[in-house]
Amino acid sequence: MHLITTPIPLSFIIENANCTSPDGKSLCKAVVDVDRKIMVIGGSMHVDEEEMLLDEESEQNNLWGVNLYPDQFGTSGFVEFDSMINLRPNLGNRSRSVENPETQKQILSIISSLVHA
Repeated sequence: MHLITTPIPLSFIIENANCTSPDGKSLCKAVVDVDRKIMVIGGSMHVDEEEMLLDEESEQNNLWGVNLYPDQFGTSGFVEFDSMINLRPNLGNRSRSVENPETQKQILSIISSLVHA
């Protein structure tokens, strides 16, 4: 797993993020800390990435799991808000998605600042 705190090229994700290919699409898991504006990539499960960020002093309420589709970089299909760690009824998030549009915007902004072509 890799803690991403500064911008990286998309090729780093493709080569180092333990991407899988369900249905022929390359998928890489990531967990974003919306407070610290960092993320972890390369875990086989979001919970592993979440644990790494918790060990790095992140607060769980700030962590959101996403899937990255490198083949879709530069389109709205690059980021998918889908992870079991997003189930947070105590925060009003009752699904695997990220339901708050503002939180989605924060996540997209952080990812676009950390990943470039």
